[in-house]
Amino acid sequence: MALLSCFTIILLYAWARFIPTGYQLPIGLSVSDLAASVAGIGSLIVLILCFWLPRKHETEIGIFVYLLTVAVATTTIITSGGVVSPFLVMWIIVAIFAGFFGAIILGMMGLLVILQIIATSVQQGVNIQFIIGYLFFGFLPLIFSLVLWIRRQKTDDNTSSLENKLSAVESKSDVVINAIDDGVLAISKDGNIELINPSAQQIIGWDQGDALGLNWKSVLKLVTSDGKDVEDLENPIAQSLSKNQPTHNDKLFLLTSSEKRILVSIVSSPVGTDGEGIIVVFRDITKEKAEEREQAEFISTASHEMRTPVASIEGYLGLALNPATAHIDEKARDFITKAHESAQHLGRLFQDLLDISKVEDGRMKNNPKIINVNEFLKDIFDGLATKADEKQLNYIFMPDIVGESKEKSLQPIFYANIDPDHFREVVSNLIENAIKYTPSGEVVVNVTGDDKQISVSVKDSGIGIPAEDIPHLFQKFYRVDNSDTREIGGTGLGLYLSRRLAEAMSGNLRVESKYKEGSTFYLEIPRMSSSEAKQRLESTEAESSKDSMQDSTVPEETEIATEEKTEDVATENNSEIADSNPAVITTPENPAPAVPAATITQPEIPHPARNSSEPTLAEIEEELHKKRQQLSVPGRE
Repeated sequence: MALLSCFTIILLYAWARFIPTGYQLPIGLSVSDLAASVAGIGSLIVLILCFWLPRKHETEIGIFVYLLTVAVATTTIITSGGVVSPFLVMWIIVAIFAGFFGAIILGMMGLLVILQIIATSVQQGVNIQFIIGYLFFGFLPLIFSLVLWIRRQKTDDNTSSLENKLSAVESKSDVVINAIDDGVLAISKDGNIELINPSAQQIIGWDQGDALGLNWKSVLKLVTSDGKDVEDLENPIAQSLSKNQPTHNDKLFLLTSSEKRILVSIVSSPVGTDGEGIIVVFRDITKEKAEEREQAEFISTASHEMRTPVASIEGYLGLALNPATAHIDEKARDFITKAHESAQHLGRLFQDLLDISKVEDGRMKNNPKIINVNEFLKDIFDGLATKADEKQLNYIFMPDIVGESKEKSLQPIFYANIDPDHFREVVSNLIENAIKYTPSGEVVVNVTGDDKQISVSVKDSGIGIPAEDIPHLFQKFYRVDNSDTREIGGTGLGLYLSRRLAEAMSGNLRVESKYKEGSTFYLEIPRMSSSEAKQRLESTEAESSKDSMQDSTVPEETEIATEEKTEDVATENNSEIADSNPAVITTPENPAPAVPAATITQPEIPHPARNSSEPTLAEIEEELHKKRQQLSVPGRE
């Protein structure tokens, strides 16, 4: 803009001075020699700055060029008539941009207008029209520039504030990521590592410069417990990248750069909703798992050793309560009854501890069988009816209500291939808890489902669970602690064990509850189609009947062996029997001593000496030997 203004003034001045009279522009005659000189000097300076502009002083150079333009415009306007100058538009254009250079430049421009008004009044006297003209054309563009400057200042402040916030957040994030002990990796959607914190470098033994830009598989080498590479279907990082879903795994091993194998816990979380990448957080849990195994072994050993004396105590207390084995008064019976209940509770606690230790170290057996969930659930429900009756609760098995309704709607039959003992333990615990935590009201047990899943629900109208306790409800030894639960006994192991058993059945256990309004627990397990269940049940029954038939049929070799054994027994008995009777035959190989006939007690075994017409023992043995050779029975001589 400065260069254009200077060139325009110089061009008009030259046209008016050096072009023939007939072709001169009248406006050019208004340009004075002083104005043309200032414009020439200004244009020369601007040209020099265009070719040589110091990058470190761009702001200062910009202000200098702007002030040079103001000087050219002011000189031209003052020397060509002031407020009636034909070049007044130059001032308007230059003044509008004053605000971009700050408040100081705006103030200088306003001061320049005031000085011009004073100078004109001194030279020409006070002229109201001239003063109004200067005020209007001098200050109006400055006021407009001031408005633009204020708006720009607000925008700059907001931008500066945002930049400061972003810079602060980035700095804090860097501090946090670099300070935590867990390893952190940022992996792009292409699988390349974009960030690695110092803890991750220390755990895996890779430097930042070596790991950045590489594919994560070359840095995070995951293997199974037997040293085999992990497939993508079982790899939490690969699954999180492909499905854009969070994953977690604490059963895989990580190979470090020195080929050391460590057990790690890996959590992968996607970034954004469009699969932009994932954040992987991992840590070494080798020592932690070793301590857990030691604790589990201690609990298992202690529970096993203490369960035996507790069982003895419970047994003796039961004998003391039995009228057939002991006679005690009512006061003593009350004491012993309470002691017996406490011993039973202690025994259940030890059993729960044993079951938990088995679940955690993988020793819990899972023997799935095909069961009719409706019938199995009904048996469990009926077995706990006595406890509900003691509290006078409305105890409802919903499938029975549906079956007895006027609509006569058919209740579907649900089959599942699960461990019956696990299923019984989980459902029994849920129903017992519902009864225990329901002072009055109802307990409703129901079974529903679809083609893939069976849902067993246990609903109560009891004390309910506070919202802040629900996320921790299935943790080990966790109990809701409030005025409603302090008087109710419990260890905090039942729901933890129930969820682990549900997971062992490939199912899930969840809860919905509102405090003071009751709770509903849902056990969800995989469903098996009726046709497949019946087919497998029939095949199982066929195999069982076949096995029973094979057991009842004695092979030929067994019959022969039985016969030989009988003959051998007969021969041995015969060699021991006394022969005072003339009918008894003795052989040189087996001479028999003389024993009174009255002392002989012969069992019901065919004796070859009871009939003189029967063959001798030697003949029988020879015949048996020939029969063995003919049958070629292996292992028999």
